[in-house]
Amino acid sequence: MPVARRKNEDFFKIWSPEMAYVLGFFTADGCMIKNKRGACFVEFQITDKDVLQKIRVSLGSNHKISERKSINGWKKRYRLQIGSKEYFNDLESLGLTERKSKNVSLPKVPKKYFAHFVRGYFDGDGNVYINKYTRSGRTKFSRTLLCGFTSGSKMILEKLHKQLKKQAGIRGGSLFCSHQVYRLYFSVKDSGKLYRFMYDSGSDLFLKRKKVKFEKYFAYANSKLGRWCSLECTSPCHGEGRGFKSRPARQSQQVARK
Repeated sequence: MPVARRKNEDFFKIWSPEMAYVLGFFTADGCMIKNKRGACFVEFQITDKDVLQKIRVSLGSNHKISERKSINGWKKRYRLQIGSKEYFNDLESLGLTERKSKNVSLPKVPKKYFAHFVRGYFDGDGNVYINKYTRSGRTKFSRTLLCGFTSGSKMILEKLHKQLKKQAGIRGGSLFCSHQVYRLYFSVKDSGKLYRFMYDSGSDLFLKRKKVKFEKYFAYANSKLGRWCSLECTSPCHGEGRGFKSRPARQSQQVARK
């Protein structure tokens, strides 16, 4: 007997931390489909099944998460496809379209929910790296933190950069095109500010492996004479001039125990 499929049809009609996160993720990694019969679908794809399960719960859905096996060296991917004209129309009203990869723009997100949107967008199209390098005249490796976003659309990254400067205290950042893809990347101080902006809410809706990568760097930097603790966060959303002392130090200790 077929299973009755359910979902919260009003999910994209009302702003909430969960809606903003899912919208951010969908803006990065989602797909809108309308077939020849006029049936409408929204689709999420990612290599991490755990975050897709969280998105499904947020949507109030019991739709199946299907698995697409790796081909030509690509990682195995998971897909969640939901048939919903309401979702399709609501996403269009928020500024998203079919075949959006090269012309997508930044949706108008209320300031209250922008950090959740950015976290979702980062989980879809963001990257974080710990790079090793050797200082001149030294033999031991040092490490640095680099993070950023990639997109086929220059416009969304330009607008995202502008808003991150306003809301997250980001000061730098480099926007460039490489292999026909636009990239917006931040060095260590701004990467730290982006981390705080995205994760300070305490929400459990995030992709764990990316958050853990940040925290591995914090553990390393804290071990180097408290280097990371000396960095200050200038974003007004994080309180009265707080730096990175307390929370990242605690988190790095937790990561070290794992």
